[in-house]
Amino acid sequence: MMQRTAVALTIIALAAGLFGQTSGSSMRPRARDIGIRTGVLPTGDLNSITDVAGVKVGQTTIIRGDNVRTGVTTILPHGGNLFQEKVPGAIFVGNGFGKLAGSTQVNELGEIETPIVLTSTLSVPKTADLLIDYMLGLKGNENVRSINPLVAETNDGGLNDGRGRHVSREDVFSSITNAKSGSVEEGSVGAGTGTVAFGWKGGIGTSSRKLPTSLGGYTLGVLVQSNFGGVLTVDGAPVGVELKKHYLREAVSSTPNGNKDLGSDKADGSIIIVIATDAPLDHRQLNRLASRAMSGLARTGSSMTNGSGDYVIAFSTANRINASQNVRDVKILGNDAMSPLFQAVIEATEEAIINSILRATTVTGNGRTVEALPIDKLTEILARYGKIK
Repeated sequence: MMQRTAVALTIIALAAGLFGQTSGSSMRPRARDIGIRTGVLPTGDLNSITDVAGVKVGQTTIIRGDNVRTGVTTILPHGGNLFQEKVPGAIFVGNGFGKLAGSTQVNELGEIETPIVLTSTLSVPKTADLLIDYMLGLKGNENVRSINPLVAETNDGGLNDGRGRHVSREDVFSSITNAKSGSVEEGSVGAGTGTVAFGWKGGIGTSSRKLPTSLGGYTLGVLVQSNFGGVLTVDGAPVGVELKKHYLREAVSSTPNGNKDLGSDKADGSIIIVIATDAPLDHRQLNRLASRAMSGLARTGSSMTNGSGDYVIAFSTANRINASQNVRDVKILGNDAMSPLFQAVIEATEEAIINSILRATTVTGNGRTVEALPIDKLTEILARYGKIK
């Protein structure tokens, strides 16, 4: 009874617009704050990618003048020297319209050897170069002659001066050295500062799932950088249709309104989905896991258009690969044990995307304004469709 009352009071506050009056994401809700419960599995303690032990996230938000709205988000599989203690990894490509540096070596060797860095499209080469600088400078890497920097992107050029490539050495290094466990800031921060999703402000979002002990007790976490379009669907409710803001609306509507704001009738863009798990998986299994994230993406209404780069980066923290000895613990799960993890990644991906939109704040940049999803209207729609009480 107490939980239901708390949810009801939250919705009343949201309907009054209290969350939308602040400039910071800290006053906007996550999905579960307004009663949204996607899936059947429980979350981890923080409902975050950092629920996977050892995983850290660091972010640098870059806001300058009228047209710089970008940043860097870094995910560390562990806090040590990743080149000397690599982790099993895999990259799955849903639609390949993107610039994911380092992907071919990850899929050839099945290993990730640097932090995973997310940023803006045209900043990928520069960021990769700076990531190499960082890795070469680590103690123990003095004789290293090859580094495979893993840098992914979405295009924030609508709100940000992407051509200026404003990411600096300090920005990249800071996102790595200040990475931490615990709660992850979401919304219009880091690599999500200038992104757009479903015509509303997108950004960084995260979620996690914890398998029951009978299924291994493993934890799986997801972090997303959302910058794509389609027909926004929240826990099955057709929010984009109800708000009359979705892909192809102008083409199919009998009463077109000429609304050409960012993303209102487009679905091009990208999403980067990063999956962490403590389940002992190898490259092949991680690739299978990563492919299931597309189902979570689909649940939110993504159209995966021609111009959308939809990528999934997955890694396991269970079996580190020692570079000097070239050996590792080869314990891995059997294939029959994978299905619960597939369910977990679908649920966590869906919720991470919704969190990225809910937590995002309105941003003005580059001569444009992209509004945050109106929480009062969202809760009214969800209540009408029986998704929240």
